Amino acid sequence: MSAHSESEPALTMRDVAARLGVSPMTVSRALRGQRGIGEATRQRVLAEVAALGYRPNKRARELRSGGPNELIGLVVTNLANPFYSQLAVGLEQICVGYGARVMLGSTGEDPVTEREVVADLVDRGVDGLVVAPAGHDHSHLGGDRLRDLPVVLAASPPMGIDVDCVLVDDYGGTRDACRRLVARGHRRIGFLGLPPSLWTGSERFRGYAVALEEAGIALDERYISRHRGDSALAEEAARAMLALPDPPTALLTANNRNTVGALSALRGRAQDEAPVTLAGFDDIELADMLHLPLTVVSYDPVELGRAAATLLFERQASTVPQPPRRVTIATTLVDHPAPR
Repeated sequence: MSAHSESEPALTMRDVAARLGVSPMTVSRALRGQRGIGEATRQRVLAEVAALGYRPNKRARELRSGGPNELIGLVVTNLANPFYSQLAVGLEQICVGYGARVMLGSTGEDPVTEREVVADLVDRGVDGLVVAPAGHDHSHLGGDRLRDLPVVLAASPPMGIDVDCVLVDDYGGTRDACRRLVARGHRRIGFLGLPPSLWTGSERFRGYAVALEEAGIALDERYISRHRGDSALAEEAARAMLALPDPPTALLTANNRNTVGALSALRGRAQDEAPVTLAGFDDIELADMLHLPLTVVSYDPVELGRAAATLLFERQASTVPQPPRRVTIATTLVDHPAPR
């Protein structure tokens, strides 16, 4: 006789998972015969399901996701930034192999909105989350707050919680780019950065500052702007620097949006004005067709998405506790010469 009677509330997949001490995704994979869990775990799940008399609510799952698939939530800060679309591509490439689909939410770089988006995705029944945080407070992404859903942070290490993360070599890439500008004879290097509250903002500024210190160049606040990654704000900051009596001879930008802003500021300069060299973090489309040479800190955001998904599914498949893991995506410098 089933351990569940007609008068009792219907068992859910989360109930089964809680009894076994595994995740709902693990139960789901065991029932559908999907890869990503060990055979011993699969048999344990099937035995418990049989003992409890659990029957999956297939109709509810199809209404939730458009088909019999798991859902992975992806939370990003700015949909206008091509970095996040490429990250989503990499994430989806791995998810497809696990029979999972990606549900996207955007926070507009607002930590309050991030909490709302995350809560909504959890309420919608996602089986895991990949989050690019908007701030440094990650307490709302802790296991207890998210019903023990697996979480992987993208482009930021966890603050106050124990979860996996995938990072870009923000410090090393920016340091290398600034060193190259110094090696080319530049001493006045403007920096169009990101807010210091962001990991990328603080690490990329640190790379810039260390490279200048290594070269014996003092930081000059007139040449530093640290604001939200927005092309219009970057253009305004670049124009202000270039209007100084002793303007920078080179600009270093902290992301592709800031690079676009810097390009807009440089495009309107008079023919007789001294040329300004530009270097930036993130490669940009059509870089080889620009009117001036550009050095970029390049990496593969698709690889970052794939790595985040891999960590997520490996965490789900693990049957024993593991310490948080960190993967760092390497960067390279790429020179795009101006067209002849």
